[in-house]
Amino acid sequence: MGITSSNKQISTDRIDCGGTLKVTLALSAAPDISTNPTDIVLVLDRSGSMAGKPLADLKAGAKTFIEIIEQTTDGAADGVIGSGSRIGIVSFAGTATADTQLITSVADLDAAVDALTAGGPTNHADAFTKAVQLFDPLSANARVIVMFTDGKTTAGPPAAPIADAAKASGIVIYCIGLVGEDGIDVDVLNQWASDPDDSHVVVTPDSGDLEELFRDLAANISKTGATNIVIDEVISPQFTITSVLTPTKGTAALVDANTIQWKIPELGVLGNEGAALEFYIQHTGQDSGEFAVNQSITYSDTEGNQVVFPDPTVTVDCGSAVCPEPCPTPVDLTMEGCRDCVVLDAGAVQLESQGRILQLEVTVKNICPGKRTALAVLLSEVDEHGTEHPRGMKTYALPAHSGPGCRDILVRCIRFVLPESLDVSGGTPGAMCNDRDFRVRLIAHNVDSDFICCQTSITLS
Repeated sequence: MGITSSNKQISTDRIDCGGTLKVTLALSAAPDISTNPTDIVLVLDRSGSMAGKPLADLKAGAKTFIEIIEQTTDGAADGVIGSGSRIGIVSFAGTATADTQLITSVADLDAAVDALTAGGPTNHADAFTKAVQLFDPLSANARVIVMFTDGKTTAGPPAAPIADAAKASGIVIYCIGLVGEDGIDVDVLNQWASDPDDSHVVVTPDSGDLEELFRDLAANISKTGATNIVIDEVISPQFTITSVLTPTKGTAALVDANTIQWKIPELGVLGNEGAALEFYIQHTGQDSGEFAVNQSITYSDTEGNQVVFPDPTVTVDCGSAVCPEPCPTPVDLTMEGCRDCVVLDAGAVQLESQGRILQLEVTVKNICPGKRTALAVLLSEVDEHGTEHPRGMKTYALPAHSGPGCRDILVRCIRFVLPESLDVSGGTPGAMCNDRDFRVRLIAHNVDSDFICCQTSITLS
């Protein structure tokens, strides 16, 4: 079967500036179907929401799946599934029907698929029940259920207990989901599918993708397990990898702050098998926006499996930033070779003192749109007796924003120059390394208001 599925998920699709999220890579693989005879039951949703193009696309996908399995089991397009493997068809709406038993005739399987008509609610529990009943418990064949559905359960009991019992008996379950009229619950599909959940489930909003999804799954089921797997993951420069957990298979190493290499000696060689790797990344950029988590991800193995991982994105909200004091303009200087000295007129500079620079950042909360904000920053230094000494005051008018609602405004780069001659710490006089204690007070209020003082006029008669 080779690599039967691959996935990449993130723990959240939105973080604040500097926030952290978890990334999960997952794979599953299984042995070659020609040397590992397999009974496969296609469980196909024919509920009312499948009417029209979705059902037509499903039929095309199911028949493509059958064709690929038929050709790979014996190497010939002879209309017969070989090497001891078989396929059965179960369809379902309000109830489920075994449209065929486990058979080898491609013509009979195609006819059963072509005969499907859409109508009725969605009963997943009965679908799993009928699928499990098709398997011969005395057969040595591997057993696989491919469940396709386009919606949530609307009839019958919950399907999870039946799916759990099937997996406990050794049946491997894959789920293909189409986002239909009423949406689809991916968490439920993950619950039904074999472990690891995120490598046995694929969901699409476009029924036109179904033929390709069925084709990929059939092609992967037909390959052997994978050996000497190497996955190189390079995350976006907006993020930094903060920790890497031990994978369920193989080893993972942090190459640098943005690169992980995951190696798996073999996967799915003796039976269906999954592997997962989790790691954490932190936003270290300065900008808001929607960013792809990975810059690139490559896969290789000895068998030449072609694996494509999803490319999830995360929205980073850094709020609005105001920089009231830009950095000073630099003066460029070139000192030619063999020159021992150079004289430069660096221009004028505002009066400042030798010492330290204290740079503050502050977030002003809940500023509503269309409102300018006045901000005052008062800095004092505290001596060894607790007495405060003024060190400066700055005031700013923060511009109004035009966002859809009230938001926080980040004010950056509020700088105070602190000459060493003003040090009141009580340490060594004139020393550069004394500890110095300060207190900062902040005052902010709205500038703009719709208040208008009453204009009173008095008329005397």
